[in-house]
Amino acid sequence: MLQQEVDWERLEAIIASHAQEKWALIPLLQEIQEAVGFIPPQAIAPVARALRMSAAGVQGVVTFYAGFTLKPKGRCVLKVCRGTACHVKGSRSILRFLKKELNLEEGETSPDYQFTLETVACLGACFLAPTMMVNRDYFGRLSPTKINSVLGQYAKVTKEK
Repeated sequence: MLQQEVDWERLEAIIASHAQEKWALIPLLQEIQEAVGFIPPQAIAPVARALRMSAAGVQGVVTFYAGFTLKPKGRCVLKVCRGTACHVKGSRSILRFLKKELNLEEGETSPDYQFTLETVACLGACFLAPTMMVNRDYFGRLSPTKINSVLGQYAKVTKEK
């Protein structure tokens, strides 16, 4: 498995830019996650020190909000909707197809950090059911052919970077 590299100098600069701004915990964590792709567990103590908080307080916020993750995710995070409309329109078979194509289970990340497969309760795009997101992009009225096209599009983009 490839090791996810963390640019600690960049991370320290982000933390320093919010030093002693206790109100800025969530924006700081968002900025760290945007820069690194996750909240490295080793960053909890420096964040706590900079904001004059306890490490347990910072850890509590990180683990409470579903938007934060302590594990590296892939460059492309696929979120498959499991809401009622998507379920009725076949999201279970869409998820099964993605698992087979990516060789991943829910919550897993590919060894090359290209894809992470997740499910969500609802994406709020019921009129497009069955629906999934890749990062911030929505894809609806999914079929295996459409999914292969989407995966090909993102595989190509991530290899060019």
